[in-house]
Formats: sequence, structure tokens, C-alpha cells
Amino acid sequence: MQNSADDREERTFPADAAGILNTDALFSDGTKTFVCPMEPEIGEEVTIRFRTAAANAEAVYLCPVNREKLPMTPERSEGVFDYFAVKLRLSDEPLAYYFEVHGRDRQVCYTKGGVSEQPDEHFLFRICPGFSTPDWAKGAVMYQIFTDRFCNGDPGNDVLDHEYSYGGGHTHRVADWDRLPEPFDVGNFYGGDLEGVRKKLDYLQELGIEVIYFNPLFLSPSNHKYDTQDYGFIDPHLGRIVADGGQVLKDGDQENTDSERYIRRVTDERNLEASNDLFRLLCGEIHARGMRLILDGVFNHCGSFNRWMDREGIYKESRKGPEGAYLDPDSPWRPYFSFKDENAWPDNDSYEGWWGVDTLPKLNYENSEELTEYILQIGEKWVSPPYNADGWRLDVAADLGFSPEFNHSFWKRFRTVVKEANPDALILAEHYGNCESWLKGDEWDSVMNYDAFMEPLTWFFTGMEKHSDVFIPEQIGNYPNFRDAVRYHMASFMEPSLLTAMNELSNHDHSRFLTRTNHIAARVGQFDYDAASDGVSRPVMREAVIMQMTWPGAPAVYYGDEAGVCGFTDPDNRRTYPWGKEDREMLEFHRQAIRMHRKHPVLRTGSLRMLGGEENCLFYGRFDENEQIITAFNNAQHETAVRIPVWEAGVPVNCEMERIFCSDLTGFTEERERFPVRGGFLTLTLPAVSALVLKSATAGEGSSVSKNKN
Repeated sequence: MQNSADDREERTFPADAAGILNTDALFSDGTKTFVCPMEPEIGEEVTIRFRTAAANAEAVYLCPVNREKLPMTPERSEGVFDYFAVKLRLSDEPLAYYFEVHGRDRQVCYTKGGVSEQPDEHFLFRICPGFSTPDWAKGAVMYQIFTDRFCNGDPGNDVLDHEYSYGGGHTHRVADWDRLPEPFDVGNFYGGDLEGVRKKLDYLQELGIEVIYFNPLFLSPSNHKYDTQDYGFIDPHLGRIVADGGQVLKDGDQENTDSERYIRRVTDERNLEASNDLFRLLCGEIHARGMRLILDGVFNHCGSFNRWMDREGIYKESRKGPEGAYLDPDSPWRPYFSFKDENAWPDNDSYEGWWGVDTLPKLNYENSEELTEYILQIGEKWVSPPYNADGWRLDVAADLGFSPEFNHSFWKRFRTVVKEANPDALILAEHYGNCESWLKGDEWDSVMNYDAFMEPLTWFFTGMEKHSDVFIPEQIGNYPNFRDAVRYHMASFMEPSLLTAMNELSNHDHSRFLTRTNHIAARVGQFDYDAASDGVSRPVMREAVIMQMTWPGAPAVYYGDEAGVCGFTDPDNRRTYPWGKEDREMLEFHRQAIRMHRKHPVLRTGSLRMLGGEENCLFYGRFDENEQIITAFNNAQHETAVRIPVWEAGVPVNCEMERIFCSDLTGFTEERERFPVRGGFLTLTLPAVSALVLKSATAGEGSSVSKNKN
């Protein structure tokens, strides 16, 4: 991905380096240009390639870990580059390797970290035979929907005032769609549902969305639904209520055993089956449009309303099955939880809660193979007919069990079950920190890309922490910090995982990116709501979106970001979609940026080459055997002249590049403009707060990307 020559003030051109090993020219990665096939099967022969400056390296070796190094054969010379290749047949074991390059003046190693004297294990290239991620997910444009706040398509299923008690108070139906979330918002419902999503599929398709990622849809008492009541059914408040009736709670009554209306709505099998059937129909319509959908799986913990625990007595009152573990020490579900006090029944509230929260009972997989088998069946159920969901996003996935050893064994089983049911399903996990141990080819496909995308991007463009908790002015435009962060964290990914990583600017857990551009460190309650939109910078937001659409991975738009929605972190980030009140300019910008991303396959699966940077500026290229695209950013409040070594991304050394997208303080445009490349360098004056995307427009001297497909 990266060359240590980024640290130098001047990058060189191959012709300037006669007799000296030109480290700026050295490159390889795990994309199809340099590893063919990119996702080899066990026992398959693979070709691995390496690039050097033409007539510059005396020898190149592939150095597998714990094996003898293999000499690479000169394969071809194209333009200013030579390509070396070696073929080897893979076993059933992962292959970790680096390159050794011999020049006339020096010998160096090359890893994902660039050029070094000795290889660092963290930066080794890795191939796992038999591991692949779905092709549809590589670079796919995703759209995250927090369903209660997206669109109310069926008022008949709305949660009612006083329908039940949750979080210390009665539920509340918010009649004003435009009302902003309260600081404690878990029991407030706006009525968004699956019928609302269905009615907006035209909108999503016109926006260019390819994959819908739903926040949890399964039966749950909260608006966020990360406290699952039943994994087997879509919540009727999001689905359909065909059998209704009964009393709601009276003022002052907190006992949910008295919530007749709620009990009927969520335990009557007619409502549950009707809701599952609506989801089945929605899945079919999404697929008929050529789109995909992934579900949120919350398997680390369930909810206190869950029949296994039944703290509220919902299922006791409906007389459906045995009593829950909260009520009865002999409950068949007692092993599903960890109780500290073995003498506290009935009403044993000594169970372990996720982060100590009593509405989120932690599941105790190590103590129950039956629980493990059930969740594996759930993983299989929803990606199988008649629903055929296209994958899972896994909530706090690394914390599922009480030990890393169990977690790894569980996710290996989960992958086997899900992939056998639907080989094209995506398994994508929420994870903070080093993800390498989970991405070895036998557990997750990829992750929500916090460390290698959202965080470094946010610091560079805004100087803000992703919750808007901290503002550090020195981080704005700090290119070395951005470069070092993405270099280090991207090294944890094999290429199939990197190309499917969920690249978000905002989501339900963090502040809206547009709000981060105002540099106000706050949460809702510390300022009034207007503070979230005061002084925001749409040009900076556009810079971030352009990076999102040109960076390796799957760009994921959080509902409403494209319409200019602001908000501090949870729950303010869960404002409703402003139907009819959208920021039309921001919406049109997103349509055009997504269209650009989808038009150029290289932005889905091409190599990434960092091309340097300086204060407030950074540049990179995406390239493959067919196309080269350069993206350049100037985050300063003044224009900046830059000189970019585009030859390193395979751009012909004397040609023209055509601007295909541009954003600055004055707006954005797809109007084309051409710029000359001379001697391998592109010289530009970047406007203030701007992003430019350019592609090779004409062939010229030094066409420099290998077109070998073998």
C-alpha cells in the first residue's frame, strides 16, 4: 500500500535514479494485478508479481515465512517499470511473505509497510487459500437504516403512548416527525418501519445504493433494538399488526404484566408470522431491483424482555412455554445467563448485564451448547429461503463469549453454518482495535472500518474525535498522522477483507460527520440542538465523501447524511430523515459522487498507492491494468500548489489527466478539465478546501501497468 519514500520531501522519477535502487518504484499488493487469482483455492497455483523501476533491480525474491526464498523471474517491461513474477502452488496453510529486492547499491525488503531493512511481521503480505469475500460486496455502496427514524409507512403498527414500560418510563409515540431526540430517548418511537423502507426503495435506487444495512429488526422493546426479545421474528412494530387489542398501561403503572396491548402485539403468532412475511416480501423486492441487504445480529447479549430471561413477565402472563430464568431457578434457559446470587429466586436480578446494564443480559455461551446451537440456527435462518438476506453485521462481535478462545471457535462455526446456507453471504463485524486475528479467512469477512478509515479521515479533515468528544486543532491536516494510521491498520487486512470493509463517515453510535466539521466538542444536553449544525462546513463534508467514494472498501452512507442531517452522538445522531426538507445540494452531490464510484471498477478493486502529502494536503492513486485514478485533497483555507508523482500509480509519464469530479468552497462539478502530466508528475494548484478526482485521459510515453491476466 505504502512506500517509506513518502517521508522524503522530493520523490524521484526512475530516470533520475541510474545506478541507484529506486525505492519509489517498488510496489506490490494483494489485488488481482499482483496476485492472480486474488482469492485462490486450496491447492491452486497462484502467480505473485512485483514491480520495480525499469532496468533498476538486479534480482527480486519472494520470501515466504519459514520457507526458502524464491527467485522471481523478469516477466515483462512496460513503460518505466519492470515486472517480476513467480508461480507457486498453495497448500491448505496461509501464506505470509515479503519481498527482497537487490539493487546495484543496496538490498531492501518490501512489505505492506513499504521499504525497510528488515521485515516487520505486522506488515507481511498474507494469502489464505480458500478464503474469499463476496464479489458483490467489494466496493459496494451501502446505506445504513435506523428503521424507526427513516420513514413511517404504516401508522397502524406504531408503538402507542403507555403501551408498555421501558427504561423507567412509559413508551411514547412521537407525533411530530421533525421533533429532535431527547437526551434519554430509548422509549420514544417515531414510527419508521419496513413498509416505509419499501415505499422509499425508488429513492434509494436513484441515489445509487447497492446494499441496505438494517440496524436490528428483530422483536425488541427499544427503538434501537439492540436488546433482542426474540431472534426468530421481525418486530411487529416494524412489520405488521393484524391481531390487536387490549389495554395500555395506566398512569403510574410500571408493571408490564398489565400491558395487555403490548403482550398481544408481540406474542400473538399472527402478528409475528405477518411481520416475517412482510420482511420476506421486502427482501424479494430489494433483490428484484438488483440490490442486497444485510441484517444486524446482536448475539453478545439479549434483552431483559427476552423469553429466556422474561424479567417483565411478558411470557408468563401470556402463558406461552416455561418461565424465564429471572423468575424460576429451574427454567430451561437458566444456563443461558450468569447469575451471581444462586439464592435470589424468584425475581433474581443478580445476572450479569452487558456493561452492567440490566436491560441487556449477557449471554453465557460457554455454559450452554444449546444456546450456541440456537444462535447458529438463527445465523442460518435469515440468510436462507424464504428470506435470503445477504449477510450479517455482527454487534460487538469480539466480546461474544468470556474468552478470546471461545469467541474464535464460535465465529468459526458461525462462518461454516452461514456460508453453507448462503455461500454469497457477507459476514461483517463491529470491531475496534486490531482486527487481524479475526480476519484470517475462517471467521469474519471484514469489519466496520473504524481504525483504518473513519478515525484517520475524521482527524485529518476535522481534528475531531468520532463522538465529537474532543477537538485537537493540531490534528487537522496532519498528513503524517493520517499516513501512518492507515498504513498500520490497513496492514491487518488481507485484500478480500479490505475491499469489503464498511467505510463509514457516520453511524448510530457516533456523531454525524457534518456536525464534526464545526469543531464543537459536545454531546446533546451540553448545548442546545442548534449547536450540532452551527458553523458546519459542507465543503469539508464533501471532501470526506469523495475520499469515501475513492478509498478501498465499501462506502456506507448513514441515512440522512446525504440530506444534510446533523447531530451529536447517540441519541442525537438518530434524528429522523427530513423528507421534503432535504439539503437538495448535498443530496445531489451524493448522487453524483456515488455515480462516479460506481462508474469506475478500479475504485472497487484497484490497488491503492499513497502519493505523498504535506500539511493539509494528501494524494493517492487507485489503479489496475485498465485504469488509473488520482485523488487529491487540499483541506487548507487557501489554495495550494502541489506536484504529485502520478507515475507511481501507473499513469503514463507524458500524457493528460482528465478531471472527472471536483469540490471546493464554491460547490462541486462533474465538468471535465484536462491537465498535463510531464515527466511522471502532475502539477496542480488546488483550490481551498477542495478535492479533485482525475483519471488518465490519453495514452502516452511510459504506459506502466501490467496487463497480464495469467
